[in-house]
Amino acid sequence: MRTSRRVLAVAALGLALTGCGAQNPPATSGTQPSSGAQPSSPGPWSFTDGSGETVKADKTPTRIIAHAGEAAALMSFGIKPVGIYADEPVKTDPNLKDLDLSGIELLGQEWGKIDVEKAAALRPDLIVADWWPAEKAHSGLEEGVDEKSKKLAELAPVVGVSQGKSIEDLAEGYESLAQSLGAKVDAPEIAANKKRFEESVEKFKAAVARKPGLTALGMSPADDKLYAANPEYAPELLDFQRWGLKVINPAKPDPGFPYWENLSWENADKYQPDLILWDGRSFTPTANAEWGKKQPTWFKIKAAKAGAVAAWPAYWLHTFGDFATEVDKLTEAIKVADENLGD
Repeated sequence: MRTSRRVLAVAALGLALTGCGAQNPPATSGTQPSSGAQPSSPGPWSFTDGSGETVKADKTPTRIIAHAGEAAALMSFGIKPVGIYADEPVKTDPNLKDLDLSGIELLGQEWGKIDVEKAAALRPDLIVADWWPAEKAHSGLEEGVDEKSKKLAELAPVVGVSQGKSIEDLAEGYESLAQSLGAKVDAPEIAANKKRFEESVEKFKAAVARKPGLTALGMSPADDKLYAANPEYAPELLDFQRWGLKVINPAKPDPGFPYWENLSWENADKYQPDLILWDGRSFTPTANAEWGKKQPTWFKIKAAKAGAVAAWPAYWLHTFGDFATEVDKLTEAIKVADENLGD
């Protein structure tokens, strides 16, 4: 199994990644590119990476290669990369599937595999990829990827915002990066997405407040194990906790890969949440029933037996608009959830 939080479910199940379901976000989701941006000055340029390192250049970068979600964030501010690499086919990638990618070179559509020769031909002056503090690596350059793919970092400086304690912080970080690259971040559609996000959060908080005893747990079933998500390394879950939802912190995360606690299927019912937040990369409308047939101990979890499951947008969100869309979906799930189910 590859040790990547983004492909864990796929590597175990052999399924194509599905994001958070097949619904397309509305046009105001924050993934539609604005008018083109140009650097406001030729330079010098600098940006402090999620690792804490400040990257500097004599001129403002214009030829950018970006990882999927990071590309979507830049494009929401009108900055069009020359190349993109993704962890799955762009037609299913929740960040990219609704974007106009014409004129952009696709450098990879599978985790860990980047066509570096094709990337080199693009003559990039910047590579944009999230920083993952647990792995101390940027997206696409973690342990487990093809060694030749890591040579991407030799082509240009790599910068990105840290996947840390909040998706709000992540979205704001990419706004700052876009602004440093010359984007106009005060466009009306950007302000509208922020306002929609704020409204969605208030609705989420209100739904949670009406069910103060409701518990939830991020989960990802796989052939060999059942994985319980550790909110400490899942900024979406940390946001939900901050907004009042009682997301369970698993007792024994894997010391070597602390994104998850690894449960045997015999021990599937160690936790009894009222609502399962299902890793959206493997969630489908029929997945709960299918896993109940495949692994009968799945239904030892009361929430699974009752069908109290909702897609958790695991590790892909990068914009306020996308986050608002996903928060709205979870708010509806909370409204119908039974806060006494897991007792």
